[in-house]
Amino acid sequence: MENVLEIRNVSKAYKDFALKNITFSLPKGYIMGFVGENGSGKTTTIRAILNMAKIDSGTIRVFGLDSVKDTIVIKERLGVVFDSLYLANHLNIKQIEQQMKPFYQDWNSEEFFRKIKNFNLPDDKKVGDFSKGMKMKLMIAIALSHNAELMILDEPTSGLDPVARDELLDILAEYIEDENRSVLFSTHITSDVERIADYITILHNGKVWFTGAKDDLSEKYVVIKGAEEDISSALREKCIGFHAYRNGFDALLETGYLDQLSDALEAEKASIDEILVYIAKEERHERHS
Repeated sequence: MENVLEIRNVSKAYKDFALKNITFSLPKGYIMGFVGENGSGKTTTIRAILNMAKIDSGTIRVFGLDSVKDTIVIKERLGVVFDSLYLANHLNIKQIEQQMKPFYQDWNSEEFFRKIKNFNLPDDKKVGDFSKGMKMKLMIAIALSHNAELMILDEPTSGLDPVARDELLDILAEYIEDENRSVLFSTHITSDVERIADYITILHNGKVWFTGAKDDLSEKYVVIKGAEEDISSALREKCIGFHAYRNGFDALLETGYLDQLSDALEAEKASIDEILVYIAKEERHERHS
């Protein structure tokens, strides 16, 4: 399977944070959700992919090209959507189109204004007066108008109302329909990942905690619940984020250990949200032990 993005053993140290040997890849024609709590390293990784942050070690290849040596060629083929508008607020869409056109060899003005019409965006209104959802649509329209093969989005649905989020996810799903285009989107709204992502990478404390098919993640973990006396000490050690309370406990467990589970305990499929919560609980427990 051809990968559109390959990150291998990437490290980047700051004064109070570090990416540590990040490795994952995104196959061509798919959507990857990029999740983790705030401060886990998602934005730093995206900045590294875009050559906006110089990595200390490792390699990043986009379309098989080196992210540093071939950055100009790569950016011609990328669409980037941040959580805030990077365009001049005092300009309207027609003026922005004139600004963007010279930057891209494959710019298609007809396609741009077709998308603007499809997205119901006013072309004579200052973009600074747009809602957040309208600004997201504008940035996606720009990406779609120069034939971007990979779209990278950093928290695109943050702050959007449910209707705007639904529209945005539909746009992304339609974008990859020809199987030649791909999406990497960073988000803390895991329901969006569960709805449209094919692959998922979870970052935790600057490291990759999981990367792979979304279905593989959902099959790998369960949440177990019950009375503390019904779980063996050996199995308890296998648990992630074990949480004891007055009437029992709950924890995350790999499905490979289910054969060791007492009949008195319950096991339920773990959501991505629950997995993130238990990862955080495990870290807090390790810090305090």
